[in-house]
Amino acid sequence: MAGFSDSLLSGMAEPLALYVHWPFCLSKCPYCDFNSHVRDEIPRARFGAALQRELAHEAARMGDSQGERPTIGSIFFGGGTPSLMAPDAVAGLIDDARDLFGLTDDVEITLEANPTSVETGRLRAFRDAGANRISVGIQSLDAEALRFLGREHDAPQAIAALETARSLFERISFDLIYARPGQDAAAWRAELEAALSLVSDHLSLYQLTIEPGTKFESLYRQGRFRLPDGDDAARLYELTAEVASRHGLLGYEISNYARPGAESRHNLTYWRYGDYLGIGPGAHGRLTRNGVTCATRRHRAPEPWAERVERTGTGAHAEERLDNRDRAREMLLMGLRLAEGISTTRFARRTGMTVQDATDADIMAAAVEEGYLVPDPIHHTLRATAAGRLRLESLLAALVL
Repeated sequence: MAGFSDSLLSGMAEPLALYVHWPFCLSKCPYCDFNSHVRDEIPRARFGAALQRELAHEAARMGDSQGERPTIGSIFFGGGTPSLMAPDAVAGLIDDARDLFGLTDDVEITLEANPTSVETGRLRAFRDAGANRISVGIQSLDAEALRFLGREHDAPQAIAALETARSLFERISFDLIYARPGQDAAAWRAELEAALSLVSDHLSLYQLTIEPGTKFESLYRQGRFRLPDGDDAARLYELTAEVASRHGLLGYEISNYARPGAESRHNLTYWRYGDYLGIGPGAHGRLTRNGVTCATRRHRAPEPWAERVERTGTGAHAEERLDNRDRAREMLLMGLRLAEGISTTRFARRTGMTVQDATDADIMAAAVEEGYLVPDPIHHTLRATAAGRLRLESLLAALVL
């Protein structure tokens, strides 16, 4: 990974990231706790117009004392299933972002898609609308696993979607879910090798977890299936990094692997604790205005969100002002997920605190001694080792004040 950019380290104005949430899916996956909803008829025109109106409303509220707005460096259409959007709505939002904020010369515009035949057939229209990076929700190449995960596509459709995406986009990412019931190391190795032999400069690999409120939570509590235990899951995680690296993809974040230079610039904004604007039902954001950083969030239910936007221009709830300790906690929780770790210089500038002020000294010393964390006073960084990232959730719970 390229590491911290000049603007991140020098205090120059950083590009803004824009997240656009499309809340609708064809069906609800049993493992998914995202803000996604199924409708008999998707109100595409209404929600496309509402997204454009909310973007314009937010643009009017942003800017420095001279009225200058930050330039957008990345746009991410997420969901839900944004490949169910009308391509002209995607084009309209990109055009509005360009007119209202301006786009960097190398702007990254990602759209998530599922590999059903209907959605695959729309990829060319999304490219023509302005998307230059596609993220395909493959999840598995195993037929039985796809049925278990409640996916709408089969393995041949997944392969066809990747081949179509390769013909249209220079940058492609896809997702896989591992640590599924009954999955052993040999099966995961074979599936991962097959996936990486297809095409990708970026891969997101997520361990299956049981999230509250999902169908899987109910089935799991009933004993309808079991997941690999902690040690087995850890071995699958380590195997993931080994196989990906042999294909030239390095683990730059806990669940994400990329060829050098192909990291998701949009997601790096989150992990490096940059500013991002989120619009659409349930979207979150972190925005700094006049030196004050606020957490933003939108009303979660789609139709009430749209009603609010149509009435007032925004579906936002009240913003929460983040103090120094809030920002320090969030920056540690996000930044230590990255292989590059945290720039301690930028940490102090962004939070008003030192890393030492924001962490438990005894836990920090023990984590360094055990080889889980590496402070680098020469390069002014703190990073988690591979062993540390494997234990990061429990480590951060004890470390961060």
